[in-house]
Amino acid sequence: MAYRWTNTLTRADATPEALFLNRRQLMAGAAAGIALAGTGARSEEALEPNSWEDITQYNNFYEFGTGKSDPASYASALTTEPWSIEIDGLVERPGTYDFKDIMAEMNVEERIYRFRCVEAWSMVIPWNGFELADLLAMAGVQAQAKYVRFETLYRPEEMRGQSSRFIDWPYVEGLRLDEALHPLTIMATGIYGRTIPNQNGAPIRLVVPWKYGFKSIKSIVKITLTEEEPVNTWQQLQPSEYGFYANVNPEVDHPRWSQATERKIGGGLFSPRIPTLMFNGYEEEVASLYEGMDLTRFY
Repeated sequence: MAYRWTNTLTRADATPEALFLNRRQLMAGAAAGIALAGTGARSEEALEPNSWEDITQYNNFYEFGTGKSDPASYASALTTEPWSIEIDGLVERPGTYDFKDIMAEMNVEERIYRFRCVEAWSMVIPWNGFELADLLAMAGVQAQAKYVRFETLYRPEEMRGQSSRFIDWPYVEGLRLDEALHPLTIMATGIYGRTIPNQNGAPIRLVVPWKYGFKSIKSIVKITLTEEEPVNTWQQLQPSEYGFYANVNPEVDHPRWSQATERKIGGGLFSPRIPTLMFNGYEEEVASLYEGMDLTRFY
């Protein structure tokens, strides 16, 4: 893409939840102008974020267990200070970057994004974070690089779910370089203006809003620039069900359930399901990344 994201919201605009939910003019401004939540949901109602409780109490973070409440119950054991990220591979300045040093260089913004889980549930989340492109620029991407590989912390003494071997830890994810450099792709460090909780991927996680949520890897400790496409954890675990791209496509069902609709968390047990949007509503912004590719194979 030839453009940069132009967001009028800055870190100073990050609002406590109680005030945020009453600031309808902020939501309307975002919807009408810079489209924080993307194409297909530019109205106030579509942009209404979930509550702090929804976002922080209903999680997938298998490093702490497979139940939705396990991360909130057990993630307090995780130590997030000090923290660093190793950046290696096809970069000009490989090394271990201290998290505080990274944050001192980044422009933190508030981004209101849809979040769509492959399990067919969804939320709207007000993240605080910075563009992944800016972090990669710190390390200097070499011309040969085509992919970005991410790795989660492996610390079984604090992450109790890692005692189970159903996943070959550490958790791994990957993006094509142009996906990683897209201005919608961010590294999130907060929610609702607060420090991101452990169960949501503290202290730093990836957010790629047009892809299924499992692509947004949490508690990142290593980033590698490569020429070869990395194999991510779910590809390795279930290659017949999960592919590399994992773009939200309501026309391509999971082998075991439909992806045509989704259940919005917080709407109540009997709330109606809502249609799932192509690329999770970000089609206008990202569809050009996949021109000429078979979208039916992206699962």
